[in-house]
Amino acid sequence: MNKLKSLTLEQLIPKVLQAVLNISLIFLAIILSVLLVQELFIFGQILLQKENNDYKLFLANILLFFLYFEFITMIVKYFKEDYHFPLRYFLYIGITAMIRLIIVDHDHPINTLLYSLVILILIIGYFIMNITPRERPDSRRFFKN
Repeated sequence: MNKLKSLTLEQLIPKVLQAVLNISLIFLAIILSVLLVQELFIFGQILLQKENNDYKLFLANILLFFLYFEFITMIVKYFKEDYHFPLRYFLYIGITAMIRLIIVDHDHPINTLLYSLVILILIIGYFIMNITPRERPDSRRFFKN
């Protein structure tokens, strides 16, 4: 309690906002986990239906499952990496979402081509991110007078 009294307003506001963000992300992770389990039940129903052989529906549901999975993984990484979202997870999610769009909405060739180009751009971005050195120069040295 004594620690809270010694905090200034500029120090307290970010701590409160960080706590609100953390609690919100925990609730989001719980909701996504419920949806992930629900998607597993949908898989089971699709597999047990003898008359329904719609592989596109099954593939779309698998990719939706991976989208939930990747968002949950990203939230876990957020907490493990000291409140930081790794950029590569956003790229994974974007690629998976675009693949799902191609599978679900492939009636228009122009749209499919555009989705494919978006995937290519995301993969190029991922490649550039991986060849860039992890250690960044200290940005403060660039702002010295």
